[in-house]
Amino acid sequence: MSNKVIHAIYNDDDVLMDAVKQTRAAHHHIEEVYTPFPVHGLDKAMGLAPTRIAIASFIYGLIGLSFAATLMNYIMIVDWPQDIGGKPSFSFIDNMPAFVPIMFELTVFFAAHLMVITFYMRSKLWPFKKAENPDVRTTDDHFLMEVGVHGDEEELVSFFKSTGAVEVKVIEKH
Repeated sequence: MSNKVIHAIYNDDDVLMDAVKQTRAAHHHIEEVYTPFPVHGLDKAMGLAPTRIAIASFIYGLIGLSFAATLMNYIMIVDWPQDIGGKPSFSFIDNMPAFVPIMFELTVFFAAHLMVITFYMRSKLWPFKKAENPDVRTTDDHFLMEVGVHGDEEELVSFFKSTGAVEVKVIEKH
């Protein structure tokens, strides 16, 4: 098993998209693509599975809604029921219209904050983590496709040059 990879560098996102499609059609495994900005449709072109982050967001929202309902029931009904304006309301359902804004806000609060934490954990972006860009130009104006070397190295280099790469390098991964 070789631990060499090819870094094919492109200077246009449309050329990159065509190169990704050609690379997949040639049955080469794309390890990663580094871009300075999100490229629409790149995930589908690379054949990545759809994300399940929306399901996580929905679950986090339900947790926030449940927390809000439980908290307000305990505070306003169980722990300290109040007679407001001569109308005692000692049931959760009678007070529900007044609780809706708080339930909405806590739903959004929990979903947003837990989603950020989930994103950082899934992408392994910890505070003070060093950047893992293989080429600093990918943060400015170039695009890099990293492909594992399996087979003839010279043939792969010529293949990526034919896809429109402005630079092709063979790198030893450590």
